[in-house]
Amino acid sequence: MAEAAEGWLASLGLAQRAKASFGFPADTERTRWYYTPTERGGLPLAEMGPTQQRLAHRLVASGLSEGGYATAATIMGLENVLDAREGWRRGYDGRTVPHRGRDPQLYFLSVFGDPGSGSWGWRAGGHHLALNYTLAADGRISASPLFFGANPALTRLVGPVVLRPLAAEEDLGRELLASLAPDQRAMAVVSPVAPGDILQRNRPRVEAGPPDGLPAGRMLPQQRALLEGLVRHYLDRLPAELAAAEAARVTGEAGEALRFAWAGGAEPGQPHYYRVQGPRLLIEYDNVQDGVNHVHSVWRDPAGDFGQSSTG
Repeated sequence: MAEAAEGWLASLGLAQRAKASFGFPADTERTRWYYTPTERGGLPLAEMGPTQQRLAHRLVASGLSEGGYATAATIMGLENVLDAREGWRRGYDGRTVPHRGRDPQLYFLSVFGDPGSGSWGWRAGGHHLALNYTLAADGRISASPLFFGANPALTRLVGPVVLRPLAAEEDLGRELLASLAPDQRAMAVVSPVAPGDILQRNRPRVEAGPPDGLPAGRMLPQQRALLEGLVRHYLDRLPAELAAAEAARVTGEAGEALRFAWAGGAEPGQPHYYRVQGPRLLIEYDNVQDGVNHVHSVWRDPAGDFGQSSTG
């Protein structure tokens, strides 16, 4: 990861590097993240040459599994599909960076500190994608918040095939809900109406309060397996070694502290939301907007986002 960050930075000109580089910890900027199409700090792909863009993608891929990177690349490409669905109506204002435009090159990269030297970090983000990495001097790694979204969540391809980059996030959550007995379901469903978005939005720190919903300890073994499978799916966006370390921290005996909560309809096509919450885990997912065809999903560590438990 440090090698990828160094390689990308070395490819930049002075002005580009000035936009891309921040000190560490640079707390205000480092903990600023978005999943909306907002201009932000860092250097966008739109202001890079082809080789620089390739090196930027190499850095992004270094923080994800192969499947995670494929999903991220698909999310970025959906900006063109969304632009077409909206009738190409979001105009450009003549600057390098468009004003409210849909553009797969409006993804910004930033590096905090010196890669591989002491504590440092990097960030990549744009519409429906946010990666935030902090690498402490003692070797500990934080990879949260990690946000994936999709609009459209379902796109019909030629023939009977559909594209659903976040299909498993929805299907696994619904499978767990469907497995619950009536008394379990009454505890898990916290509202008949889904909220309009993930509740924590893009706060720099999780402020979720005590968890509600169905405790893992009230689940049958096969239901626990479904819950852990859902959690692992979010963690498997990460490189395998890091995903395994995170899973060890929040599943198994530690998984007893998890709770599963659902809001909204239970049938496909109905607005819905769920979360899985524990001391070191918050997963939120919603599909409410644009005719229930617009997904937001995020994995966070309430005690360690941005490495705050290890680097301050």
